Amino acid sequence: AEESSDDDAVDVEEHLKDAVEGSLRLKRLLSRNDDEPGEKKQKVTAAEAEKDKKVKPLLIKWGLAQDKAVKHVLDGSSVEDLDELIKSGYVPDKFNEWKTTCELLTRYMCEMREKKLPRGTACDSVAAFAHRWKLDLAKDKVLRTLKHGELRYVLSTYDGTKELKEVIEEAQNEDHIDDYTTAASVPQAPGLAAMSRFTRLELIDPMADAAVFGDANLTFALKLAKHRKALGHVGRVIATTFEDLDTLRERYKEIDDSIKTLEQDYFAEVWHGVDCTRIAIDDKFKGLEKSLGAVYYNFPHSGAIGGFFDGHPVVNWRHENLMRLFFRALRGFMKPGGVVKVASNLGAVGVRYSYIIGSAIENEFLHIETVPFLEWHLHRYGRSYGDKRDIYKRPDATNNQSYNAQAADRDMVYCFSYAPTGEQMPPQFVRVPPNLKTLQACTDGPFKNLQGQAKQNMAQQLYKRFVVEISGTHVG
Repeated sequence: AEESSDDDAVDVEEHLKDAVEGSLRLKRLLSRNDDEPGEKKQKVTAAEAEKDKKVKPLLIKWGLAQDKAVKHVLDGSSVEDLDELIKSGYVPDKFNEWKTTCELLTRYMCEMREKKLPRGTACDSVAAFAHRWKLDLAKDKVLRTLKHGELRYVLSTYDGTKELKEVIEEAQNEDHIDDYTTAASVPQAPGLAAMSRFTRLELIDPMADAAVFGDANLTFALKLAKHRKALGHVGRVIATTFEDLDTLRERYKEIDDSIKTLEQDYFAEVWHGVDCTRIAIDDKFKGLEKSLGAVYYNFPHSGAIGGFFDGHPVVNWRHENLMRLFFRALRGFMKPGGVVKVASNLGAVGVRYSYIIGSAIENEFLHIETVPFLEWHLHRYGRSYGDKRDIYKRPDATNNQSYNAQAADRDMVYCFSYAPTGEQMPPQFVRVPPNLKTLQACTDGPFKNLQGQAKQNMAQQLYKRFVVEISGTHVG
């Protein structure tokens, strides 16, 4: 049967096609099942053939030629990652009593990629800048001595075409006048301390709209709206939830009051059923192109799947693609210089910190700082699980104790600034989901004690759930 085109089925304006292409491609990958009888085998591309030449020898070397989960991890890796893996001489532990070989391999490859990224712990603006431009410790030390106006000038104008020393001299000769804008205030203050305070106090563009994604119980949106009103901002707060209103009413008895407060007291917009990876095809976002000055996404997660740890490759691709598609989708709606803040635990194994930072960087969002969550002015809000658990685990925002599943001192706020170069972006890389045959061969998680038809049924159910999720429908 001929494969139908998602691009024909979805009405998206030409300038936003890039923002949704990755999401549509992932849906095609999921919807197509090469393992069904009568289904045409897909033609192997030259790139796939090249990758296969690296994957097969590895599987044979490790004695895992029949392990479809391990093969799935290798097949979904880039050629560069495979080359680095081969060079490292890594061999997964087949007898580990805690993790399966595919989980160990996935973790190793993630850690391998993370060595090239900024660290997941607290990282100030100078350290982030030094990592981006590969500056040595001597230059890092000089930057830390600059005044606020000078440091901001260097961080915003240095592009590698001049020596850093020249740019610093320009900054020191520049007349840094407080022109009544937030960024230009206190130019004579210690540079690093002023910029760190700027980030923590949430001093964003007062004129631009700010969007909040995935805010199930809307407590963060309320916090942000109150903050912006106190500062005299005129930009709107757009609060969005992934769930529909009926689902929210089942989980949060106060949700109608929260919506009323946001709309009537703070003149905010409240939208439900918003998939942050598909905003380019969401009618609610029409006309908002290049208008967002700030975006927030706190503790992103693609939803738990019973029996699997979040780091298992059968389900982990959902978390990685969530970040990749989120940042690609934002490109069409962010103002240049707009900030994006994503809060997450640095030890999270679902949405790993490297998925956040890596996805941002590859979509031209500069990593400008990582702030400990508890130092952030907006950290005291009623966190929630964002799923069915919220029905019986009620939020208690009084002392920020509504969510205690992770160590609070390891929670971080990863901060980015949108800096488009104007160059054509390559197609968004997406982590390939497991096919039905891989699911049917799985021997751990919910499949551990299943045999025969029961196992086949479980594989079909999970496969169908993946298709539904990538279509933007909430499950769980």
